[in-house]
Amino acid sequence: MTSTRASGTAQPGTLEMLRRQLDYWWTAYRRTWKGSAITSFVQPWLYVGAMGVLLGGYIDEGGASLDGAPSYLAFVAPALLATTAMQVAAGEVMWPVMGAIKWDRTYHAMIASPLRVVDIVFGHLGYAMFRVTLTVLVFAGVLAVLGLITSVAGFVVALVGALLTGLAFATPVYGYSAGAKSEQGFVVIFRLAIIPMFLFSGAFFPVSNLGEPLQWLAKATPLWHGVELCRMGALGFWDSSMLGHLAYLLAISVAGIWWSVRRLDRRLVV
Repeated sequence: MTSTRASGTAQPGTLEMLRRQLDYWWTAYRRTWKGSAITSFVQPWLYVGAMGVLLGGYIDEGGASLDGAPSYLAFVAPALLATTAMQVAAGEVMWPVMGAIKWDRTYHAMIASPLRVVDIVFGHLGYAMFRVTLTVLVFAGVLAVLGLITSVAGFVVALVGALLTGLAFATPVYGYSAGAKSEQGFVVIFRLAIIPMFLFSGAFFPVSNLGEPLQWLAKATPLWHGVELCRMGALGFWDSSMLGHLAYLLAISVAGIWWSVRRLDRRLVV
């Protein structure tokens, strides 16, 4: 599709273009929020209850080594904050992005307006991160109520870790979705990337329990860095390695944004 722009007029900045999209994305959320209510407000309690309390009782009785965490609940609950951010972020930029290109063609209507590709990408990613923020705020609040986060600084560190985890997954997955011709690849992403990271990136047991090659593989995933940040905040200890985790997640996010804009531009603008 060819994008036309009026010549001789100043192009509004990105912030102005984002403001112009607010009404659309707010309307989309108001019409669909009930479908995400379980994920946002109920799932945190189910996760913590099932994995941290019920399963954790058996693990604590076995005296497992938990990297300094006083209980399995304290070990796994912050990690579930990061994994939830990953799952919500990935889900928000798979089928919705393909739908906006292939099925309801919302992006084609947007690009016919003064909106640029970069504005469309930032608008949709902003909406996805809005959904992630709501979910992780509720989840972090649950952890605070249960006494698993005991300081304001710890709450902020855990929250930032979860948000960066969501962004580090949303941007590259968006890039894939923007160029995908079929939704079949999304199933592959979940089976070969999301689920293995969910299980083996240090959320449920220390990665030191894995063999050395698998340890390095686990530590190369963005989820491991997010889990470590959330756990640092909840347990109240952090060191210089926190900067490495932040830098890693930010680098993936920036690269993902660049790739997303490039892929969507090739898809929409001829």
